Amino acid sequence: MPPISTETLKSNSRVPPGSQPIGRRLPKLVGRILWLAVALMGGWAFAVISRDNGEPVNSLWLIVASVCIYLIGYRFYASFLAAKVLALDDRATPAERLRDGHDFEPSNKWIVIGHHFAAIAGPGPLVGPTLAAQFGYLPGALWIMIGAVLGGAVQDFVVLFCSIRRNGKSLGQMAREEIGKVGGFVALITVLLMMIIILAVVGLVVVNALKGSPWGTFTIGATMPIAVIMGLYLRYLRPGKVLECSALGFVLIMASIFGGQAISESASWGPAFTFTGVALAGLLIGYGFLASVLPVWLLLAPRGYLSTFVKLGVIVILAIGIFFVHPQLQLPAYTRFVDGTGPIFAGKIFPFCFITIACGAVSGFHSLISSGTTPKLLARERYATATGYGSMLLESLVAIMALIAAASLQPGVFFAVNSPAGIVGSTPAAATATISSWDPRFAVNPSQMAALADSVGEKSLFYRTGGAPSLALGMAHIFSEILGDKRVLAFWYHFAIMFEALFILTLMDSGTRVGRFMLQDLLGDIWPKLGETNWMPGMLVTSAAIVAMWGYFLYQGVVDPLGGINSLWPLFGISNQLLAAVALCVSTTVLIKMHGAKYMWVTCVPLVWLVIVCFTAGWQKIFDASPDLGFLAQANKLAHGPQTAATPALIFNNHLDAAVTAIFLVLVAVILVDSLRVWIGILSGSKASTTTETPYVVSTLGQEV
Repeated sequence: MPPISTETLKSNSRVPPGSQPIGRRLPKLVGRILWLAVALMGGWAFAVISRDNGEPVNSLWLIVASVCIYLIGYRFYASFLAAKVLALDDRATPAERLRDGHDFEPSNKWIVIGHHFAAIAGPGPLVGPTLAAQFGYLPGALWIMIGAVLGGAVQDFVVLFCSIRRNGKSLGQMAREEIGKVGGFVALITVLLMMIIILAVVGLVVVNALKGSPWGTFTIGATMPIAVIMGLYLRYLRPGKVLECSALGFVLIMASIFGGQAISESASWGPAFTFTGVALAGLLIGYGFLASVLPVWLLLAPRGYLSTFVKLGVIVILAIGIFFVHPQLQLPAYTRFVDGTGPIFAGKIFPFCFITIACGAVSGFHSLISSGTTPKLLARERYATATGYGSMLLESLVAIMALIAAASLQPGVFFAVNSPAGIVGSTPAAATATISSWDPRFAVNPSQMAALADSVGEKSLFYRTGGAPSLALGMAHIFSEILGDKRVLAFWYHFAIMFEALFILTLMDSGTRVGRFMLQDLLGDIWPKLGETNWMPGMLVTSAAIVAMWGYFLYQGVVDPLGGINSLWPLFGISNQLLAAVALCVSTTVLIKMHGAKYMWVTCVPLVWLVIVCFTAGWQKIFDASPDLGFLAQANKLAHGPQTAATPALIFNNHLDAAVTAIFLVLVAVILVDSLRVWIGILSGSKASTTTETPYVVSTLGQEV
């Protein structure tokens, strides 16, 4: 019997023309119903968290709202970007075409996603949401969710795509080739200067978390020799035995936490590990120098592996804890500080909520990773969706969890920990009286704070600005609730401090090394020998220059009477978001060369928003008449107020901060103008739409990656 043709089957079918069989329609119908359910559930959760009726809100509603919007954003918006805007295909990636077994190596999809997430997940999504909670939980939560879906994840995804199509080139290289030599050179300078500020501010967070804390100082200090031991173990004792090394590192980390407790309780050893902020800053500067010049296998690589191991584990535990404990959000949806008079940092919700949240929604630093190691490892273009867009959504979820941990604290405790003495008063009695006067819900007293400090093994929790200690308190309460034992609160508090510090120190050691590479690239044009990254004298000189630059700003923040965070975190936020603006300029240029004006809105919308936010914040930080907000006003107040030995230095620092902010704004304005020139030329037809995208090459990789 001859085979029946498809046409015969179609002609005999009773299915009306243009319709699909029920078997095909059902899965599509079920899918639509499920996505409608996700949308309705997310909408209901949004309605619950948006109510401000004076009663605590269950944090589970915030988790539901965020997960729903992330799922919808990934399923629909990311798919649209991948299929229509970027048109991902199965061409050979740089990892395959330039494979050298060193920098370029096609790797397993999940390994690359894990590497990318560990690289982008710095302190920003932990600290930024915690600090922004002074406005209440709602403003930060809304920006984290919306900003990540429409801004941060888009930037990470598009920059990763652009780098994949250009042999894994860096953001600076792409800016120089796609925009022009002027814009590219300015972008390189801008990235280097912004890296300096980022390293200084995250260092300040560590210093404020560890000063006066022998337990925390010993535990964090112990992670450095532990990393060296792991490096030597893998290189000489048991090469390739990663699981053994991981188990060794875990045991030693746990031992360091218990060892820190013993140190803090010792009458002789406790004082030896109790350092002032200035002393800790000096130690951190020395560590940054060593991390930049020592062989990568000895300190940086094992520390990075160790921190990734701890990061992922703690994030999973925190997620499980929030799900099962689902603490009440004690902070209200909005606080009185939406008017700009906040004690943690000055400024209104617009623009300072957005630049304070920073990495939890949009991070310019991510563009350096998306155009760094990640495009050199991706085996297939289509993996860029999960790696670029998906990893940013996961980091945004971490920011939501950090916000929950901070907002679940009693409001008075939250402000007592995060407010500087210069704002609330220099004694516990004065500080608690000031905080309690703000709102009846903020009532707190010295004995309550003393009992809390004792329960976590600290002498005092007042004036611990920077966000890390208050976040650690919130995390410790959640972890202890899981076990149902408040007696282990001290262990979990210092475990959380270690977790946050590992996030930050990983960024500091790798960031210092990257900064050294950038400086060597620039100086190599003047003296080629300095551009050789393996030349020891050049390595030492440029490493010292980098740590001296970020070390100065770190010291400035440590001695600041307002705690440093008030001035430096907004500067960090502005620089980070401006770096994202630079990345979006490059992305928009590439999209215009690909599609004309059709899809330029994808990157232009977040670009325009970031430019408005950052330039507004920058202008206010420089010229605002309030001494609590404006750098120049603060300098003028100091000049006409009581004089101390430190006053001239504080005045100079405020003038320097104003100058640095102005330089950032001018540099980014140059890049914007140069980009606009290119866009107008291409769209008007007066400039050729030349691109540096590599030609299509068929992939020969099998299905193993």
